[in-house]
Amino acid sequence: MPKITISTLDRMKAAGEKFVCITAYDATFARLVSDAGAETILVGDSLGMVLQGHDSTIPVTIDDMAYHTECVTRGQPNSLVIADMPFMSYTNTEQTLHNATALMQAGAQMVKMEGGVWLSDSIHSLVERGVPVCAHLGLTPQSVNAFGGYRVQGRTPKEAKSILADAVEIQDAGASLLVLECVPAHLATDISSKLDIPVIGIGAGAGTDAQVLVMHDLLGLSTHTPRFVQNFMAGQESIADGLAAFVQAVKNGDYPRNEHTYE
Repeated sequence: MPKITISTLDRMKAAGEKFVCITAYDATFARLVSDAGAETILVGDSLGMVLQGHDSTIPVTIDDMAYHTECVTRGQPNSLVIADMPFMSYTNTEQTLHNATALMQAGAQMVKMEGGVWLSDSIHSLVERGVPVCAHLGLTPQSVNAFGGYRVQGRTPKEAKSILADAVEIQDAGASLLVLECVPAHLATDISSKLDIPVIGIGAGAGTDAQVLVMHDLLGLSTHTPRFVQNFMAGQESIADGLAAFVQAVKNGDYPRNEHTYE
């Protein structure tokens, strides 16, 4: 696979070609994910749960994220590397610029931020200074306490209208990608069709431009399996085969299926 850039993903959306995102947290798995054909790697703050043993992503720090981003990029993947901005690391523009700098200097090619229209000024400031941004709407895990748990978002007309409005505003602010997590499939399809930027879904149905899963989930290693997760290690002989099976299932339209989506 050639080196993936934002332009690559834009071309794939325009051509109607699905692309794939998988989380990774170290050099070995970053190389495996890239070799499997995943166009993007997310160094996710999900490491707080799958690596550190926390019950949420909230304890993860910017130092944690920078360390694991460095580890991933040392694997020299051809995939585009996106790094999460952790909880409360982007509360104002000055703090956002400082912490995004740490992740980009650690090797990230894009940073990801959770939240709606209130992110617009920070997104604009980052993009203006050469830092690409992936936004994240719907179920935003850093807001789990405000949501009262991990709940599907956008089921009411009011919520759906708000998420769509946020998505348009975020795109206009300069974001290059958008993640939609745990929203009804019809809403994700509608947003994907209305935005020019690629949309990555997780628990958001098959109508998005791409799919992302936490690596530990798709390999069947997690103790709690959300509805949108499929174990791609089943019937495979190696981790590499499991990762490749997920990539091919997304590209072939075999994943996600109806049982993985919300209405």
